[in-house]
Amino acid sequence: MTVRPMGNSRAYPVLRTTDAGEAFRQARRLCALLRNAEDTVWLFAELATVREVRGIAAIAPGLPFDYSTSRTDPATGDYLAFDLDVTALDDAALAEHLPLTFSENVERECVEAGILAALGDGVASVEWHGRWPDDSDADVDWPSKYDGIQVVFHGDEAQLGDWTEEHTVFVHVTKWGDLPLAQELAAHIGSEVLGEAQLGW
Repeated sequence: MTVRPMGNSRAYPVLRTTDAGEAFRQARRLCALLRNAEDTVWLFAELATVREVRGIAAIAPGLPFDYSTSRTDPATGDYLAFDLDVTALDDAALAEHLPLTFSENVERECVEAGILAALGDGVASVEWHGRWPDDSDADVDWPSKYDGIQVVFHGDEAQLGDWTEEHTVFVHVTKWGDLPLAQELAAHIGSEVLGEAQLGW
């Protein structure tokens, strides 16, 4: 039995742009290099408007949303979970619950087909997991714990931080870092590594 290593990937920024479409296109180009890419992607989004919630619900039907900040029952003090079906609420009722967040695995095809139209002005992140061709675990059939691509819309931190105007593409590699691999991947999209490795997934 193979035991997968513990720890986090290292994420190298390889593109920053104010053009969300360009960031997504270049992330997809890097995805083409992945072996054993998963059929789902991890999607996170901060949603401040009804339109944004409707957009995410359209590409991730039936999946749950949550409150962006903790809310408590005024009578009991218990924490409240958002457990409503957003598609069953009219716009006025849905607006009362904003802002919301979304953080789930979603079918890759659905995200790739619809995320740009669904994006709003909040921070959002799409993560593709797979294996780089030179991964030392190439003889096993599960994706690497570390390898993959991430595009952060309106952010410059792999772990998600403050809002920025720019969108950032990261390549994720081994927990020890692999600058030569990151440089090679950046060159594939005509770019270069733009900063120090960050803590990844």
